[in-house]
Amino acid sequence: MKLLADTHVMAPGDYQVQVFEWGQLTWMVSGPLGNSEALTVGRCEIKPGCENPLHLHPNCDEVLHVVSGRIVHRVEGAGEATMEAGDTISIPRNRRHNARNVGDVPATMMICFSSPNRETRGE
Repeated sequence: MKLLADTHVMAPGDYQVQVFEWGQLTWMVSGPLGNSEALTVGRCEIKPGCENPLHLHPNCDEVLHVVSGRIVHRVEGAGEATMEAGDTISIPRNRRHNARNVGDVPATMMICFSSPNRETRGE
């Protein structure tokens, strides 16, 4: 099958990985990667007993989908929700939020942002 010129296939070696004490972010689609002018897509992994910092995205909404593990997701002004594999949350721009892994195994989430150049404050 031949792909159109504006279609990009990314292999794991092409991803951008950011490693933190609490886990890691892996970026597969974004403006900086050169494969989207509309959104950012990535994977977030949080180690057991850890959490990512409370943060917000001033220029985009976020959708987070739990692939594996169990987290408590906090959204400032809205409360907390326990989420497991298959659960999805939509977070509006400028809402401070974070995820805490409350399980015994790494928690993996797919994340998507409504901008190719995701901005983050507080991370």
